[in-house]
Amino acid sequence: MDNIGSATRPMRIGVLPLDGFALMSYASVVEPFRAANLLSRRTLYEIVHISRGGEDARSSGAARIPADARVGEALALDLLFVVAGGDPVAFDDAAALAWLGRMARRGVRMGGVSGGPVILARAGLMEGRRMTVHWEHAEALAEISPGLAIERSLYVIDRDRVTCAGGTAPMDLMHALIAERHGTVFAQLVSDWFLHTDIRPSGGPQRGGLVARVGTTSAPVLHAVEAMESHVADPLSLAQLARAAGVSARQLNRLFVARTGKSAMRYYRELRLDKAQNLLRNSALSLTEIALAAGFSSSSHFARAYGAHFGAAPSRLRQ
Repeated sequence: MDNIGSATRPMRIGVLPLDGFALMSYASVVEPFRAANLLSRRTLYEIVHISRGGEDARSSGAARIPADARVGEALALDLLFVVAGGDPVAFDDAAALAWLGRMARRGVRMGGVSGGPVILARAGLMEGRRMTVHWEHAEALAEISPGLAIERSLYVIDRDRVTCAGGTAPMDLMHALIAERHGTVFAQLVSDWFLHTDIRPSGGPQRGGLVARVGTTSAPVLHAVEAMESHVADPLSLAQLARAAGVSARQLNRLFVARTGKSAMRYYRELRLDKAQNLLRNSALSLTEIALAAGFSSSSHFARAYGAHFGAAPSRLRQ
């Protein structure tokens, strides 16, 4: 089943639901991982529920989530999601914010869902990273942290940070994360389990938007572009894109040239440069931070690529 057997051990995912979290957002995070275990008939993902004091976390409705661990513990995790609702801007638990910082420094990939990205920002973990947040919290976050690169997207994966707008958007994010680890075919099987057959890309509200943007209905090309949009800061190789698309690298290139007039890697580079141009116009990130966020190894490498594509240095747009 695609490359489902490539992962040698279960991925340990911590989930920190803060009181007042939306049950829909929480379920959209954990249920795809449960289904992945069920469909594979083995434990691909281990979920560790965390709370601030060891007691059950309360949703905005009547649900309670029992805790397996508490904030402050040195947990062995691969990915940690903070799921928050209510008023995350007012969150002032210094111990919890410090613990999130320690987990990040230990190399844990950090994620935020709905209001969770606000908590990550409060912990100082979103500097120099692209991010998104539920629209309800976007304006307040931009006001208290004007230097952040906030996008109105369903989700954003930027290297070791994963942010999501909440609601049903985590279903699309989990599809991308499961595909990243176990391949597109298996990820689609998980999504089909929930009748979530129309997977939305990270940068748009619906798949139809992706079809219009790319200008083709070719499934391999669309799968590859979805992978590109999920890996702007950490570019994939042609072989990895082909694996995500379910075709050979040679066939993927032929499809891209036929459907877009560009090779797959040229399309990918121009996509990253367009993202960088948007950051230049709409964020306060430095040129070096923008270079890294767009997947370039240095500001000089970025400047050369940007100048070759747009005919001017990136610094001119800032001026």
